[in-house]
Amino acid sequence: MSFKEYKTLDLIKVSDHISSFWKVDKTFEKSISSRDKKEFIFYEGPPSANGMPGIHHVMARAIKDIFCRYKTLKGFRVNRKAGWDTHGLPIELGVEKELNISKEDIGSTISIKDYNEACKKAVMKYTDVWNNLTERIGYWVDMENPYITYKSKYIESVWWLLKNLYDKKLIYKGYSVQPYSPKAGTGLSSHELNQPGTYQDITDTTVTAQFECVEESIPNFLKKYSKIYILAWTTTPWTLPSNTALTVGEKIEYCLIKTYNLYTHQPINVVLAKELITKVFKTNFKEASNQDELIFNNEKEIPYIVAETFLGKDIVGMKYHQIWNDSPLPNDSPENAFRLISGDFVTTDEGTGIVHTAPTFGADDAIAAKNAKPEVPPMLIKNKNGDLVPLVDLQGKFVKELGFLGGKFVKNEYYEDGKAPERSVDVEIAIKLKEENKAFRVEKYTHSYPNCWRTDKPILYYPLNSWFIKVTDKREELIALNNKINWKPKSTGEGRFGNWLNNANDWNLSRSRFWGIPLPIWVSEDGSEKKVIGSVKQLIEEINHSVSSGNMKKNPFEDFELGNMSDENYDKIDLHKHTIDEIVLTSSSNNKMYRESDLIDVWFDSGSMPYAQWHYPFENKSFVDDNKFFPADYIAEGVDQTRGWFYTLHVISTLVFNSNSYKNVISNGLVLDKNGQKMSKRLGNAVDPFETLDKYGPDATRWYMISNSNPWDNLKFDISGIEEVRRKFFGTLHNIYSFYSLYANIDGFNDDEKNIDYKDRSELDRWIISELNSLVRDVSDAYENYEPTKAARSISSFVQDNLSNWYVRLSRRRFWKGEYNEDKIAAFQTLSECLKKVAILSSPISPFYMDNLFQDLNMNNDSVHLTTFPNYYEELVNEELEQKIRKSQEICSLGLSLRKREKIKVRQPLNKIIIPFRNELEKLTLTEISEFIKSEINVKEVELVGDSSKILVKKVKPNFKVLGPKFGKDLNSVISLINNLNSDQIQELEGKKSFEFNNNIKITLDDVEVYFEDIEGWQVASENGTTIAIDTNINEKLKNEGISRELVNRIQNIRKDSEFNVSDKIIIEIENNNLIEKAIFDNIDYIKNETLAIELSFKEDLTNAQELEFDDIKIKIKIFKN
Repeated sequence: MSFKEYKTLDLIKVSDHISSFWKVDKTFEKSISSRDKKEFIFYEGPPSANGMPGIHHVMARAIKDIFCRYKTLKGFRVNRKAGWDTHGLPIELGVEKELNISKEDIGSTISIKDYNEACKKAVMKYTDVWNNLTERIGYWVDMENPYITYKSKYIESVWWLLKNLYDKKLIYKGYSVQPYSPKAGTGLSSHELNQPGTYQDITDTTVTAQFECVEESIPNFLKKYSKIYILAWTTTPWTLPSNTALTVGEKIEYCLIKTYNLYTHQPINVVLAKELITKVFKTNFKEASNQDELIFNNEKEIPYIVAETFLGKDIVGMKYHQIWNDSPLPNDSPENAFRLISGDFVTTDEGTGIVHTAPTFGADDAIAAKNAKPEVPPMLIKNKNGDLVPLVDLQGKFVKELGFLGGKFVKNEYYEDGKAPERSVDVEIAIKLKEENKAFRVEKYTHSYPNCWRTDKPILYYPLNSWFIKVTDKREELIALNNKINWKPKSTGEGRFGNWLNNANDWNLSRSRFWGIPLPIWVSEDGSEKKVIGSVKQLIEEINHSVSSGNMKKNPFEDFELGNMSDENYDKIDLHKHTIDEIVLTSSSNNKMYRESDLIDVWFDSGSMPYAQWHYPFENKSFVDDNKFFPADYIAEGVDQTRGWFYTLHVISTLVFNSNSYKNVISNGLVLDKNGQKMSKRLGNAVDPFETLDKYGPDATRWYMISNSNPWDNLKFDISGIEEVRRKFFGTLHNIYSFYSLYANIDGFNDDEKNIDYKDRSELDRWIISELNSLVRDVSDAYENYEPTKAARSISSFVQDNLSNWYVRLSRRRFWKGEYNEDKIAAFQTLSECLKKVAILSSPISPFYMDNLFQDLNMNNDSVHLTTFPNYYEELVNEELEQKIRKSQEICSLGLSLRKREKIKVRQPLNKIIIPFRNELEKLTLTEISEFIKSEINVKEVELVGDSSKILVKKVKPNFKVLGPKFGKDLNSVISLINNLNSDQIQELEGKKSFEFNNNIKITLDDVEVYFEDIEGWQVASENGTTIAIDTNINEKLKNEGISRELVNRIQNIRKDSEFNVSDKIIIEIENNNLIEKAIFDNIDYIKNETLAIELSFKEDLTNAQELEFDDIKIKIKIFKN
């Protein structure tokens, strides 16, 4: 039986073959069943299947897959359940677009039931595409039995969690100003408002408004001024009609300034913070030195003068006239509105130091208004149903009571495409205020403003009656448990996530939508009694009670069998809004109870997956209670999930179980285009993952993404990088295997040979085995520390630098020359071991190719993913040998770089290399590797000289970057001293790492650069303390040998192109050529031996010969098989 041989590397063909093999072999299933009971727990963050996957999902899924595969190799049983996130805005907005409806149409032109059915169908729209991608990239996860968040079992577990929180008094209902998305028609939680890209720079019309004070309320020290206006700046002029207060800082200094209005040119007296005078009175204004200069001449230099200075507390309580004439009065306590109040949040960073306060539309405003004595009422009026409502409705339009503003959207972005008016309401309001002498300044201002994370339209801060989770009550526990999590990178846990926890608000749970998990809370009509449902059983019991009480006609779940936990039984019921809202419960006083109409935040759905995926606590109770599948050992998602899934997982587990839900987490960065720009279809820089996989295959794609940058750093995705990985890493590994399989088949080598003891193997074998074991240690450490990039780079370096470029190249002759003896067997065994262990080490990152390689090496169908991770054998690590070979690599690298610099080919032999040594130990090392050096650099002689030898003279250069800051004004004198250092002093500096001059000036080795002077006819190079000098003079003998080496190379290429077997003997004929005849005759034995030629002759004329050309030499040649 022989090793499989390949003509070319085809990663696509390999991945297709192995993918088919896995299906037939059921390798994934075996990887779980073949392991013992030692569990490694992984949670899959559920994607939404109503959108297409992108290239970033390849990265995200590879990061998850790597550590599950690694832990399997380490003997762990790694169950991993797929999941689908099926509720929320992404699905609803997609369905609304598809059906050409808006939120207002749901329940009227389309029933909630039909709408939810449409959502249910749409939610799994791209399931096949996601499954295909998952399979294509080799992400092993149980797609056959996924958890699905719309399933009744899942919802029941979520309800249990909510009831648990309610019973702990951690859920409450409150009326407060919340982020609200008019285009989505729902409130948002604070963590949704902080998703990446939510805050965007926008340019708005801003107004510094003039609020005219009520004369009777002006304090005595200001009564001498005729009319006084309070200046307040706002970036949201649309909120001015809802203004009910102005807020000042009690300890802030304010001034009254006499000037003229920029637009009406009327004389005015205005109040603002003293610190902000120069910012407010910028262009168009000029300070007057006295009252006589306070005369209006032109708009370019409007005079102003500071007339009074006082503290904020001196004007608290002063009243002003309502600024917007068309605004109604607030319904409640209007007499307490339109006055100056104080607040701690007022600063003098920008604006006027006085805050326009609209408690209806600002959280800080609402708090300041509520804390005022008497309380300032918000601008709420009664609608036709008698309900108190703001002046802006839930669609983002002004109510009709506002005259000409009525019916207009407060933001132009809310209009349908192409229907927005030229003037926004902000501009219309500003124009009207200008005309009425109520605008001090109107200007454009660029600032950061939040958009809805799903609609990409501006949010409003809006008064909502919502249900909240008391996150603030458990903040200390959340922080303490976070400190136990291993975050990769650590800075995310301590910084982004830690800071978020430190400032976390209560979680707004309510969502005014239709497709999602209903809030399981029923309230009596008078609000006196609440019932929170935590199970289907409890709900059915309550329904039966309502039926017997006459509050319901029948039980809609009568076909459901209590106690039957089968999926078929649970599929008989639907726990969504259209069903649940029809259920009326009965209070203790026999009154009807109706469900609170809200759904819950979809992020609570995904945060519940550790429990709901197992239908806990109704089934699989031990999975959580006995920590069989809780908490997770590992999770990974994008960095945006620090305020999404990572956060909700952490909050729910802390508040319900007082436990972490995960121990280790990677927050992976963004996948950007090669220029560092965010990918998008609009910009045309998005990369199609399927096209990429079709062209390069999953192995090269995964290896590129993982090796290019740490998972938590942003990846600048460049398609050419995959090609480079395919060529350099996989191409190199393919070539090594091809070399191995070719000669192993020729010699009939197989693994049944008696194993040659390591101590009996050559130094080169022992070195690569030492490096291999060091690699096993380093890669294992990298995987254990969740650092796959470090693992990939270590493997790449070993394969390309050590195994291919050094071991195989230097061992070639052992494989294809001589008899089949113990040394050759040792070489085969050494290379086989290296390849097998590289396949295992690399398999978590490159699952297809490495499985194929592993099976080829073992000549069977045993998958690499079912084997065990290699052991690290410390006794096989020879650091002294590794350092010795590394030294030879450094020297050879320097020698080859000198050749390249001087444009001397490696095949051209050179006469001599000189290498200085520092001590006898180093001399011994250099002596032992001198044969390596001669062979690699292609020199005839290696001469070792003492470091103090006069052949190579050491010099030093000042390191200006270090010396400048260190010595300052003394720099020139220090440089002079350094330039005059002699050889003995330099040697002392190198030995002691420092040197002190007679004038007590001390320098260190970092302050200088040590180098050797060039020798005539020689080339000198130094790096990292290693120096060499090469004689670059080429005599006739050396030149002729160089020609013969070039000729051998060309003949070998002809053999390969002619598809000769490596063992085929040949006859060479060359056309007479005076230029090369001597070179060939001088080296004829070398040429014949290297090319397996039994005869080499010159002919007068050759017909049908091949022409060769190198180094200005042209020859005609023919070769034949013997």
